[in-house]
Amino acid sequence: MTTAPEPAALLDLAVSTAREAADLVARGRASAGEQVDVKSSPVDMVTAVDRACEELVTSRLLGARPEDGLLGEEGGERTGTSRVRWVVDPIDGTTNFVYGLPAYAVSIAAEVDGQVVAGVVLNAATGELFSATAGGGAHLTVPGAGPVRLTGSRPASLDRALIATGFGYRAEQRRAQAAVVAGLLPEVRDIRRHGSAALDLCTVAAGRVDAYYEMHLNRWDFAAGALVAAEAGVVVTGLVGQPFAEPLGIAVAPSVADEFLALLTRLHRVAT
Repeated sequence: MTTAPEPAALLDLAVSTAREAADLVARGRASAGEQVDVKSSPVDMVTAVDRACEELVTSRLLGARPEDGLLGEEGGERTGTSRVRWVVDPIDGTTNFVYGLPAYAVSIAAEVDGQVVAGVVLNAATGELFSATAGGGAHLTVPGAGPVRLTGSRPASLDRALIATGFGYRAEQRRAQAAVVAGLLPEVRDIRRHGSAALDLCTVAAGRVDAYYEMHLNRWDFAAGALVAAEAGVVVTGLVGQPFAEPLGIAVAPSVADEFLALLTRLHRVAT
């Protein structure tokens, strides 16, 4: 078996690629609404910039490491011959991108033997770069400053916790998700909906919200962001007794994790 590359080296390639991709995304913002198609439902949008961005990322990653595999949201899938696979979301938050809301990100993760070891989430609208390596911690780098270590938050109780969530694209999914939110809202400080799973996971890592949950996530939605959250000391899990994103992905501050998981498990059971 070939020796696996160091996570730091994979992260360096991911970061340089994400920066180039974010520049492409920023240049495409002005014309974002001109070439829009839909995918799983009439509200699930994809733009020409999404596709161009994934092509650029694929070209850079596989140009540097031609034996690697790759999984991309917009159809880029390749089986490699090395132990590494890249998981790419060219624009996580496409609806925000089309509408000009400043929360859309390039997300790139590197897996070795199926485990994510490096990840970067770069908000193309703000330049904030979240990054992590397995065992190396999570960091936030803002334009003009050096990296800052992320350690999440420690709310005193669940009723003091600010919660982020997201919603699926199909009407039947949204009905069940709305029922969960209705039960959750009286038990917490408030709810936020940012529109990017990758950035939501990073906001928990940064302590900007105290927890995040969402159903129907794909691997490209969370591969990089979940590593950032976990390396910040956040509890990254699924419902009680279930793995992350099967069916619910959860990231929560350790101080309220048990209570939050129990409440979500109960609400999800009733709603579905």
